[in-house]
Amino acid sequence: MEEEIQKPSIYAIRVTVGQERNTADVIITHAKKHDLPIIAALAPTNLSGYVFVEAFGRTAVERARSGVKHARGMVSGELTIEELEQYLVPKPPVMRMEVGDLVELISGPFKGERARIVQVDKEKEEVTVEFFEATVPIPVTVRADSIKVIQKREPGGEK
Repeated sequence: MEEEIQKPSIYAIRVTVGQERNTADVIITHAKKHDLPIIAALAPTNLSGYVFVEAFGRTAVERARSGVKHARGMVSGELTIEELEQYLVPKPPVMRMEVGDLVELISGPFKGERARIVQVDKEKEEVTVEFFEATVPIPVTVRADSIKVIQKREPGGEK
């Protein structure tokens, strides 16, 4: 008879927002202390309120998270690596920006100024903005990493 080789699965745990990294560390510590078959715990920086755990079985994850202060509960079902890919590969900031978003410049000569995006060039990773306080609206092109979005464009709003 051939021995069946069990493959690890990925599970999601809901956690207190802002405590993702600490919770992942504590879960790994619990797993080592209790000799649980847990391979890794991941706390993606671009996803709040969740930690992903790779383990051999759901019960191992349940035991590792029991008693962990900020672990709120498990999401039902297993995840595939394809479902996680969007959190593993960071997107350039320009990919999340749209015409009409309100932004603040965080570097350069216009640091601290607020503006509205009027054009996005994803290839060059540049954004053209118009400042609110300007008496005459002059479009200025800046690098996407020198601005931060402070408010997304209203869905159905003007472009």
